Amino acid sequence: MIDIHSHILPGIDDGAKTMKDSLDMARLAVSEGIHTIIATPHNNDSYDNLKSDILPLVDQLNDQLRREEIDLQVLPGQECRIYGEIIEDYKSGHILTLNQYTQYIFVEFPSNSVPRYADRLFYDIQNEGLVPVIVHPERNAELTARPDKLYNLVKNGAATQITASSLIGYFGKNIQKFTRQLIEANLTHFIASDAHNISNRTFKMNEAMDYIEDKYGTDMVYYFTENAELLVDGMNIYKEIPEKVKKKKFLGIF
Repeated sequence: MIDIHSHILPGIDDGAKTMKDSLDMARLAVSEGIHTIIATPHNNDSYDNLKSDILPLVDQLNDQLRREEIDLQVLPGQECRIYGEIIEDYKSGHILTLNQYTQYIFVEFPSNSVPRYADRLFYDIQNEGLVPVIVHPERNAELTARPDKLYNLVKNGAATQITASSLIGYFGKNIQKFTRQLIEANLTHFIASDAHNISNRTFKMNEAMDYIEDKYGTDMVYYFTENAELLVDGMNIYKEIPEKVKKKKFLGIF
């Protein structure tokens, strides 16, 4: 299994604090059947992690994993908070796509909103030959309240990644419900851990995949696992036709 979103690099953001923490996370990942993981440290107002910071640290961690005989490969990536100059910084070599050489780029929205310029920026990102992947949209308050915004972004070419812990209820029932709605409306393409540690923000990938198989069948498990493989290889991912999130009837009235 491939996990495309993690904070496993030591001492660089709010994930692993030390190399020991990183190794502990790696051992837990392997125990869940994860053999490849993309390290995606934050690049935002709090953490200024650029490509030049991330690549050598990924090499250091992989060296340490080999010494410890932990059978996990770590690939470079970045979780970039949306901002207007993201394309300029990509061209100047500061922004890192997933697995460094692919066309997929993580984009994070603020927790409570979607910037008005997101549509235009995503259009421009795609004109550069890149595919914006919106991380954990199920935890964004504006998208939860106005899911048509996400529908429009996906319809126009964006991909999205939901979090394993969201799907199995660790962030609450409302987020779990919306996560399921995104799956059912073909509005998401990846599931990943967004793991930060081995205590309260762990992988939960096995649990999530079991949940998906139980609720949606084996084909949906294949869909998510194969899309992760295609992403790492820089190939075109599978996309079903997106639908709008259906509003539930209340007393026969929409």
